[in-house]
Amino acid sequence: MSLSSHLQELKKKHHALSEAVEQAQRAPSTDDLQIAHLKKQKLRIKEEITRLSTAVA
Repeated sequence: MSLSSHLQELKKKHHALSEAVEQAQRAPSTDDLQIAHLKKQKLRIKEEITRLSTAVA
């Protein structure tokens, strides 16, 4: 897998997690720990995207 395709996949995952967080925040039955877990995953992916993007530049 090339670096650019890996970055694209990470961006897709980040976007999907953003949507999952939004849905979870709207659902009254979602607990705060689940939302926090999703946000941490999203942050890890964002950090990886940033790290890889700066390595390429």
